Amino acid sequence: MKKFVSISFVLMLALSGILAGCGSKETGGEGEKKIKIVAAHNQTSPDNPYQTGLLKFKEVAESKSNGDIDVEVHAGTIGTEESELVEKLKLGGADVVLVSPGFMTQTGIKEIDLLALPYLFDSYEHWEKTVDGEVGEEMAKLINEKSNNDFKLIGYWSAGVRHYYGKKPIEKMEDLKGMTFRTQTSGVVADYWKEVGAIPTSIAWGELYQALQQNVVDSAENSYPYFVQQNHHKTENGKYISETGHDYTTRFLLVNGKKFDSYTKEQQDIIIEAAEASVKAEREAVYAQEEEYKEKAIDEGAEVNEIDRAPFIKLAEPIQLEAAKNMGAEGLLEKINKLK
Repeated sequence: MKKFVSISFVLMLALSGILAGCGSKETGGEGEKKIKIVAAHNQTSPDNPYQTGLLKFKEVAESKSNGDIDVEVHAGTIGTEESELVEKLKLGGADVVLVSPGFMTQTGIKEIDLLALPYLFDSYEHWEKTVDGEVGEEMAKLINEKSNNDFKLIGYWSAGVRHYYGKKPIEKMEDLKGMTFRTQTSGVVADYWKEVGAIPTSIAWGELYQALQQNVVDSAENSYPYFVQQNHHKTENGKYISETGHDYTTRFLLVNGKKFDSYTKEQQDIIIEAAEASVKAEREAVYAQEEEYKEKAIDEGAEVNEIDRAPFIKLAEPIQLEAAKNMGAEGLLEKINKLK
């Protein structure tokens, strides 16, 4: 009797599965039930390219899934620091986040910091060839493997070309000597600016306007859309912009790999398609806004000057080589340089 009951039970389960399978073709199936994705970045301006990118991600994901994927976009509302966003990504409080190579090295994936080396790239074309090609694929694989699938990279975004801005213009390297400079305070980026003669100083992005205004820090660096939207150029310690062009900035669009693997194949494909669309939209926004916000800064009283970048580049080259060696990324550096 027990054997008969067991067999009947198994047959009943099998039949349930068949019926469920039949239902899935008509309703989208259990595996295609609605999912909610919390997508977040750390910028608070609604005009920021990050917002443009994530809104495009939302548009494509929701339309392609016929509403089965619901995307909620947060612009600095669940964290203005990258550390907060990454922690939320790991713990499930966010599903898609933006993060920099410099922060990612804090997770123990040191090779990633290669993309943040000063003067690594000499143009947007060079940068795109790098991240959209073999090097970008290798970096994505490293991130996924070394994070034990906590992080899966689904797109490379740009945060523009970074320049110096401060209380005085710089014409030559010596002009930075002794100046407090809001930038990374550890790692290769900090080492480079120390070699230049500046004093790397840690100031939270949300507090930088006040720090410049109150003379807490002499200078900072970022790309036009980012610091002009925050009105840094209107402060006494931000009105002089010298186009150092020291970093064609890379940002990583990340999902939690384990959670991504739990989605259906169709949902995964839609998320990847949405990520690709977001990459295109975000980059286009950055490229367009760089000139727009440069003109806005000048119109509002900022002074812009170009510099001879050759001495800065020359100083960077041995630092790049040493850093790549320490990261075990000499081969990647060589591949990047060959793409120039």
